[in-house]
Amino acid sequence: MLRRVGLRRSWRWLETPVFPSGGGGRREVASGVPPSGVTVTRALNIFDRDLKRKQKNWAARLPEPMKFDYLKEEVGSRIADRIYDIARDFPLALDVGCGRGYIAQHLNKETVGRFFQTDIAENALKNSLGTDIPTVNVLADEEFLPFQENTFDLVVSSLSLHWVNDLPRALEQIHYVLKPDGVFVGAMFGGDTLYELRCSLQLAETEREGGFSPHISPFTAVNDLGHLLGRAGFNTLTVDTDEIQVNYPGMFELMEDLQGMGESNCSWNRKALLHRDTMLAAAAVYRDLNHYLPL
Repeated sequence: MLRRVGLRRSWRWLETPVFPSGGGGRREVASGVPPSGVTVTRALNIFDRDLKRKQKNWAARLPEPMKFDYLKEEVGSRIADRIYDIARDFPLALDVGCGRGYIAQHLNKETVGRFFQTDIAENALKNSLGTDIPTVNVLADEEFLPFQENTFDLVVSSLSLHWVNDLPRALEQIHYVLKPDGVFVGAMFGGDTLYELRCSLQLAETEREGGFSPHISPFTAVNDLGHLLGRAGFNTLTVDTDEIQVNYPGMFELMEDLQGMGESNCSWNRKALLHRDTMLAAAAVYRDLNHYLPL
């Protein structure tokens, strides 16, 4: 369990090992990100993906990005443990939404022969963490993977898919690039993640401004994820939930870490600015909510 001194903040994610139905060094290859200015038709359009790209690029350019990597490092390590539990090796693997490469650093050449890492943020790829696995970095959107059918033996994804607009499409893309006997292991935020922060902002904004706007993105429920995976063509599903408890001194420290992780809100209907007194009131509510939670 990860801890920082202060008040509690629980991160819950859905971890999904599933199976589909029936050289060294790094190099940059063609991008799978839609060109700037091109309008892409989506089933849903909840998130500003261009803003999310900017947020992740900004976070990757920080002088000490590892200061905010603690959560993604931990989840990446746990996904690697899941892969080691599978009694086989994977000649070719893909990390969808890799960030700075939080999974590859925990794997070895005996398990994965070659690793493709994709992300929408070029700075994250340029500043990726070291690994002894031959790695190829690809600038690509999770919903538009630039790979052929039946390419990979293993696909992984850690704490990235909760920002895609069309999750069914992203899962279908993953299924498409997997070989018939391939494995997908993924983790995404779900359930009541950031529950205290969500409640604090809503209560304070309602009291001070007579209504509230969404400041925390919606998260996928475990039952919905299982259904979406099945619809995408996966079988032999295992969907688990886990929780990491991280303690923060207060709401503003939590929000600073969210920004440093590249996890700030990017919903189209977000409110650009909260009044100062609303933020102070939300911080007080956050402190009171956590006062009654066991540490």
